[in-house]
Amino acid sequence: MKSVAYLSRMALAMGMLAAGTVAAAQQAGNAATQTAAAEPQADIIVTGTRTTGMRAADSPAPIQLLGNDLLQRTGQPDLVTSLAQNLPSVQAQAFGTDLQQINLQMKLRGLSPNHTLILVNGKRRHGTANVSVAGGPFGGSAAPDVSFILPDSIDHVEVLQDGAAAQYGTDAIAGVINFIQKKTDHGGTIDLTGGQYMDQGGKTYSISGNIGLAPFDGAYLNITAEKKHKGFSFRGDADASVFGNNPTAIRNLATYPDLTKMPYYPYVNRRIGDPEVDQTSVMYNAGYQFGDFELYSFGSYGHKNAHANENSRNPSVIYCVVGSPNCTVGAGDKTIVSGTQTRKLFYPSGFQPQQRISETDYSFTGGFKGNVGDTTFDLASTYGRDVYHIYVENSGNASLYRNTGFTPTSFYIGELKASQWSNTLDVTHQFDVGLAEPITVAAGLEYRHETYGLGAGDSSSYYGSGAESFFGFSPLNQSNNSRNNFSQYLDITIKPTDKWLIDGAVRHEHYSDFGNTTVFKLTSRYDFTDAIAIRGTVSTGFRAPTLAEEFYQGINVSTNYVNGIFAPNSAAAAGLGFGNLRPEKSTNYSVGFVLNPMPRMTITVDGYWIELRNRIVMSSNFYGFRGSYCPQGYAAPAGAPPATCQPFNENLYKLYNQQAVYNAMAAALGGEIPPATLFVNGDPALGRNTDSAAAVYVQTFVNGITMRTRGIDAMATYASDFGRARVDWSLSANYNANKVKSIRPLPSQLYFSQSTPDLTVLQDRYAVASLEHSTPRFRATAGAYFTLGKFSANLRESYYSGIYTLGIAPSGSPVAGQDVKTRVNAAFLTDLELSYQIAKPIRISLGANNLFNKYPTKTPFKEIRQAQLNTGSTSYAGSLYPTGSPFGYNGGYYYARASVKF
Repeated sequence: MKSVAYLSRMALAMGMLAAGTVAAAQQAGNAATQTAAAEPQADIIVTGTRTTGMRAADSPAPIQLLGNDLLQRTGQPDLVTSLAQNLPSVQAQAFGTDLQQINLQMKLRGLSPNHTLILVNGKRRHGTANVSVAGGPFGGSAAPDVSFILPDSIDHVEVLQDGAAAQYGTDAIAGVINFIQKKTDHGGTIDLTGGQYMDQGGKTYSISGNIGLAPFDGAYLNITAEKKHKGFSFRGDADASVFGNNPTAIRNLATYPDLTKMPYYPYVNRRIGDPEVDQTSVMYNAGYQFGDFELYSFGSYGHKNAHANENSRNPSVIYCVVGSPNCTVGAGDKTIVSGTQTRKLFYPSGFQPQQRISETDYSFTGGFKGNVGDTTFDLASTYGRDVYHIYVENSGNASLYRNTGFTPTSFYIGELKASQWSNTLDVTHQFDVGLAEPITVAAGLEYRHETYGLGAGDSSSYYGSGAESFFGFSPLNQSNNSRNNFSQYLDITIKPTDKWLIDGAVRHEHYSDFGNTTVFKLTSRYDFTDAIAIRGTVSTGFRAPTLAEEFYQGINVSTNYVNGIFAPNSAAAAGLGFGNLRPEKSTNYSVGFVLNPMPRMTITVDGYWIELRNRIVMSSNFYGFRGSYCPQGYAAPAGAPPATCQPFNENLYKLYNQQAVYNAMAAALGGEIPPATLFVNGDPALGRNTDSAAAVYVQTFVNGITMRTRGIDAMATYASDFGRARVDWSLSANYNANKVKSIRPLPSQLYFSQSTPDLTVLQDRYAVASLEHSTPRFRATAGAYFTLGKFSANLRESYYSGIYTLGIAPSGSPVAGQDVKTRVNAAFLTDLELSYQIAKPIRISLGANNLFNKYPTKTPFKEIRQAQLNTGSTSYAGSLYPTGSPFGYNGGYYYARASVKF
């Protein structure tokens, strides 16, 4: 009943919004018809329909088109940023931990990136091998790496904002983004773009070119290539553990005076900011048309080299004890005395590890399509593969050095690899049965083979405590996994009258790893006049767990914490009570209207409701050790710095010091937890490490929650003509609300609290807050594109409503141990591009994204950062700005572009 009531209120609200324009719409009906008839066929769509020749304005499902010119006017050669700036329902990820920094994702309607299906020319794009192991709404993402789809290769983008699993299969719960490539056989473009952030860093340049060729009569070949570079940025703060008047910094500087020689001192912890990326890519789209048939092929190849900064380390992390076997002191070696030990330091001034990746991504499609009478067919095969080789530089292995007196400084961590081979046959036929239009019947088959694997790294990368910043993949982690999928669908489109369209689809799929599923979709549209139409959809959907979610396993060894991701089907996860993943299931509802109240104006408003069950999420952290939650009565040993324990609470102590978790992590590390995590300066004589960041914890992917997403998408466009000048106006908005309705119970092997049950669940209240409140409830973008002769100006104003994340106030805070909200307040951002055609083939553009250099709200100082500073916590360096800001934390980006057309 609540669902019905909500849908009724939604329909009423949209009806009231429409009421004010109905009269004008009715009066403008004839004019709208004449305008529509005169429009070019550039808005013909292929996404969300099996009917040939359908225009976007006539679609029974909400779909938005973005032309190549619009994508080019965003300044940064980054497709994710371009989409997010133009579509309020798309949110780009601003920051990722570890490998995720290299492959930032986007999400639609506040759901996971995995819930948006990515197509190129209507064919499924393969996913990345780099699964996101972060929590929150981006956690678990293994969606395609869109950075390898080149903006200059795109003719237009079709964004279907509706569930479409019955039409396309797994992933299409939030919607579908279809990148349609250029097919031109003549002319071309060359673009040179350069820019950087106003407050330094992020220097970017790209050189791209597109050319169309006609190799022979009836054939086309369109080629695009791009080379781009993006430099480091830094938006952190000084490292309080090595700078300031707090006891930790004073002690560290006294013990390790060479700390001041670390590069960038005192801003030595450079993790918060953009990685450095060099990328080269090429794409092609080719075909040969003969009669009613076409042979076609398209593909891409790209290579990416990237470096990402990790947390800096103090000299205490890597040492050997003088006098032990293989630890001798030579000329120039630095030593310190700690308790009864004399230690030789491997890095006397500390060190700053970097993760380096070498990624190769490629895809190839070949197909044959055509018409035989009233029957069309499309037979295609697509193979795609993504491979990551992972390295750590400027690092070391603490255990190896202590035991042998030697450690490499660079490590090969291992390999991630994923591939997809899909084969599809789509057939449509029209049957004339005397209705307003012939019935279109479409049917199809798909066979898909997917693989995912992890390859082992150097033995030194996983020996003992492993390489600092990234524990290498061992032979125990190494795996090669695969599955097969076979699916069939039937789609029928009927027009009983000229004004009424009905489309129904059903799809059955069989997966070799979890079995069968069947989903359906029913869509309808009714045009009251040429200027007023309503539309609606009800559908079910599903998403199969990616192989990466099922089989990824990795461990991160940081300065004073160790965290691990256990594969759901691993023995370690089974020991904690977890098991294999199941597919997600969804039910989608949408209702909306389309208005053409006057010539050259279109308004669409669509409300949606998505119920998502068995959603796969990264679990909450389960702790085997958390330094600041000390045993009752704990006091630091004599000569050690004062302990900074939270007030003792038996329940919280048991929650954050679970022996089963500790043992599982120790076993995964070969039997040893790094001393730097457990003890002050890694020395047992100095007692427990009570830093609020010191921890040992594990996570895994789980079918953890049932979730509801409700919202409204709205779009209005108008073209005004002032003679020599023209202005294209647009206004788009999205309201989106996520709600976690239920959480699956915790396995019995883990500690469950009767007094604070919300902390001992698969998704604790901090994870729930991230899922519900880390996406703006309301987003809007207003745009005006002005042209006058050779001059043009593009102005875009974007609004982001406020968000927040929930965390625990650190030790030393006036509200220590209590929940604290870290907010990003509502903000307006202005983008501007000015362009002038200085010669017939040459256009020069100057622009800015975030023109007025707007930053997100800073992290609360009194409740969080003051305590981090006072206690010398390493967290202080990375907490200046919330990393979950929906518009990033780098400030304004300014650029120049030169374009040549021929």
